[in-house]
Parts: sequence; C-alpha cells; structure tokens
Amino acid sequence: MTDSKRFEPRRRARRRALQALYQWQMTGQEPREILKQFQAAQDMTGVDEAHFENLLLGVSSGSEALDNELRPFLDRPVEQVDLMEHVVLRIGAFEMLNCPESPFRVVLDECVDLAHRFGSEQGHAFINAVLDKAARKWRPVETGNPEAP
Repeated sequence: MTDSKRFEPRRRARRRALQALYQWQMTGQEPREILKQFQAAQDMTGVDEAHFENLLLGVSSGSEALDNELRPFLDRPVEQVDLMEHVVLRIGAFEMLNCPESPFRVVLDECVDLAHRFGSEQGHAFINAVLDKAARKWRPVETGNPEAP
C-alpha cells in the first residue's frame, strides 16, 4: 500500500475534525453532540473514525492546555489568531503531543494543507512556521534536534 493510500483515512479524519471543531468553536455545542451529528449526517466512508473522534474530543477537552503549549511559538497572542488557523494549530499540536504513531512531517504537511484549503491567504505559511518550531521542541529526535529538552 502506498503512503498516500495508507494516510488517506487519517487525512479525511483531520478534515472532518477541522469541520467539527470549527462548529464547536462557532456554536458552543457539546463535542459529543457534534460527534453524533457527524456520524449520522456526514459521509464517513474512508475516514479513520477513531482518529476523528480522538481529535474532536481530545482537542475540545484540552484546548486550553494546547493553547498554552502553542504560545511560545506564536508571533501574536493566541486570542488574535484567526479562528480557522487556531483550530488547525490545535489539531497539529494535539497530534504531535499525543499521537506518536503519526510522523511529525505528516502532521505538519497535513495541517499546512488544511490551512491552505480552508484558512486565510497566507495562513498556511503561518501554520508551517509555528508547527515546525513546535515540532523541533516536542519531537526533537524525529526532527533531528536532540539538544531540545
């Protein structure tokens, strides 16, 4: 199986999670209700549903902690980050910090792609810069930065 086919279910899970988390941020709905809605109304064919659920529930429940982890890598207060880009950053941070089976490069590339598709015009460059710096600290061995704590 090629890498693109192997990673496609997770790519789809990230896209669905982005949509669900954006809905959560905009409406304040309970994440479990959003999960039920997505499972009932969305085409989940080819989606890694366990990863989708893990992202939705993990990011929503840990959003404050994720923001604290991201702060050192941001060039502005977290409250000033565009909402869509904020959601993408949280997904990337959650995955890098909690899903060691997901290579950092895949997470980084997927988040840049999400920002390119759904974020502001230069949002993908911002996402790339922030998550690249974060990965060097959070995944030092994988990024070739063994001096990081």
